[in-house]
Amino acid sequence: MSSKNVDRLTRLPEEIRSHILSLMPTKFAVQTSILSKRWRYSWMFVTNLDFEFIPAIHGLNSFQESVDLVMELCKTSQLQSFRLDFPGWRFPNSRVSNWIDKAVRLNVRELDIEVVEQVELPLSLFTCKTLTKLRLETAFRECPCRVNLPCLKTLAIFVYKNPFLNAFKLIAGCPVLESLYLKVSWYDGVEDYIFRIPTLKRLKLTFLCSPVVNKVVLDVPNLEYLFVGGTPCSIFVMKNVSSLVEASISLYDFTYDHLQKLTFEHLWAELLKGVSGVKSLSIKTMSSTLHLPTFLNMKHLELKSFWPSRRILQFLENSPELKHLYIDKLEGSCWIEPKLVPACMPTNLTTIKFSVYKRSKCDIPFLKYTLGNAEALKTVTITWANSRVEEESELCAELLKLSRASRYCEIHFLK
Repeated sequence: MSSKNVDRLTRLPEEIRSHILSLMPTKFAVQTSILSKRWRYSWMFVTNLDFEFIPAIHGLNSFQESVDLVMELCKTSQLQSFRLDFPGWRFPNSRVSNWIDKAVRLNVRELDIEVVEQVELPLSLFTCKTLTKLRLETAFRECPCRVNLPCLKTLAIFVYKNPFLNAFKLIAGCPVLESLYLKVSWYDGVEDYIFRIPTLKRLKLTFLCSPVVNKVVLDVPNLEYLFVGGTPCSIFVMKNVSSLVEASISLYDFTYDHLQKLTFEHLWAELLKGVSGVKSLSIKTMSSTLHLPTFLNMKHLELKSFWPSRRILQFLENSPELKHLYIDKLEGSCWIEPKLVPACMPTNLTTIKFSVYKRSKCDIPFLKYTLGNAEALKTVTITWANSRVEEESELCAELLKLSRASRYCEIHFLK
């Protein structure tokens, strides 16, 4: 090979080569050490370490030895990210703890741990001064009394039982926390969840199962986004959510008897009342008999899963400033035209996105009513979902014949 064909990558400065290797999966970055003498040690300075155990590729012992070797030889002065992902397999507790401790000593900024067994996290983790993002999906033992994570802004923690043993102790030690995701699989205590975090901007809460109803108190004056998912088992008390502009609710109806149904509807009603001041709301299914509050500020509404036309119209009636409406799927076989046109239709509603799942008898009547009354409407987007070509063609032809109150309204069809 002539001297003109010199390997350009090899001639790059060491820090640039290490940066390129940091963008690769760790196992591939390590394998570049065989390319040449200049590449032999480049991987040791990568700033991202990602270890995912895949049984079809790795042997358990060889995987552990590989992680041991990489952690021992890594020489970077600051680790940008460190990830351990082996949710379905058990590794020696001390080994996992040592790997995390070494990442902390390398001044890690982002830490992502997903391990199936209960892990004894190293004490160094709870006082890491460089950590800005932490995700823990593992059953870990009780937090030490002292937690001090001065730079942590994003925390995602998955709790399998009592969050007061670990999650809330962690939260209390994060003075600049901006984003929090808390997932609780089971809790049978009576203590209230009190979130008093002045710096928090985003909060995601998922409760999977609880035999008791407790309170969730939100005293978060800078909160902008709230997500609530799982099973309804908490009464939400909005003590201070003055900055809240967006909410997303994805709760599952687990009711089996009349008493549970009443409890479920009460929890729903309190939650909706608490977020009634938002500008953007996304909801995945809800009780058809629940009374809706008035959403005076709402501009965007997204209704996921199947929704009866009557419920959609109730949302329109209670949202006088609504501009953008997104409907996942319409259900029902009976269309009842309302006596009064919702206040948002003549002046504010400008965008409708609508998915057609097979074909509902309410599709055309609902769209006919909307097109005939929405005087400010600019765009209607129809997306086909699991429908036949004949049904699509038929619906397209019917829609294009409908009269439109807005002379500027366009109808788009997407597959």
